[in-house]
Amino acid sequence: MIKNIVLDCDPGHDDAIAILLAGQKDKINLLGISVAAGNQTIKKTAINALNVASYLNIDVPIAIGCEFPIVKERVICASIHGESGLDGFDFPKPKQSFDKRHGVQLIIDSIMNNDDVTMVCTGPLTNLALAMRLEPKIVSRIKEIVLMGGSIDNGNTSPAAEFNIMCDAEAAHIVFNSGVSIKMIGLNVTRKVLVSDKVISRMEKINNSASEMFTKLMKVFNENQRKTFGIEAGPLHDPATIACLFDDKVIKFQSMNVEIDINHGSSYGRTNCDVFDYLHKPHNCLVAMDIDVNRYWDVIEEGLRYYK
Repeated sequence: MIKNIVLDCDPGHDDAIAILLAGQKDKINLLGISVAAGNQTIKKTAINALNVASYLNIDVPIAIGCEFPIVKERVICASIHGESGLDGFDFPKPKQSFDKRHGVQLIIDSIMNNDDVTMVCTGPLTNLALAMRLEPKIVSRIKEIVLMGGSIDNGNTSPAAEFNIMCDAEAAHIVFNSGVSIKMIGLNVTRKVLVSDKVISRMEKINNSASEMFTKLMKVFNENQRKTFGIEAGPLHDPATIACLFDDKVIKFQSMNVEIDINHGSSYGRTNCDVFDYLHKPHNCLVAMDIDVNRYWDVIEEGLRYYK
């Protein structure tokens, strides 16, 4: 069954591949793309989303969303994603233009006008949180939220926090306490899907427009990972959200209670995952515990081959 989704993102190299997967019309009815600041400023993440969609002929509404978090100061990730937020590929001038609505309004309209909408979030949760506050009726209409963020263990921007959650923990607090069914795919699994030279070579052999974009982007992505973290291959976090919609055997989830630390101390942005049910609180999240790496790359390859 083809799923209705809205993709909320902050491109970002890994977001770009999530957009690519979501553009497969035979598997997903992509209702629209809302963009937030995160990996770069909103002007840059927005043009990146437009460039990727236009290059791949993904003709859906793309709306510019929130420039700043709800409470804290804005943080970007230029060290990994570069000055443009998507360094490594020269996109042609986009054939599409931005939707005139704000990204928050695009989310609201898409959910109110369609049934069984899945929200896929691969960046900070600001747009979705504000949509829930602006139009509370959407909460009961969202089928589920599938997000990349958090971790059951260590962070990647502090000892405690993963980048997407840390960028706007207050927004994450709103979303995680909304009562909507949530699947959280965190660093504890996405750190296993590394874009190795072997993976890049495999995808390069597909030899189409999508594989060319993937190959060039991933080479720069890995170069920045080496400079920043001293690792040879970067983890391709965000496409895991789409991959688990296509193949329910890609990721294993466990139900538990998850709280977001919004105390603005050294653990701000931590996803406190009660894996062993110590607190006996109601479960509000399905948390990714493991990922089938081979199945994941099969989904990526199939997505690249979709584009002629």
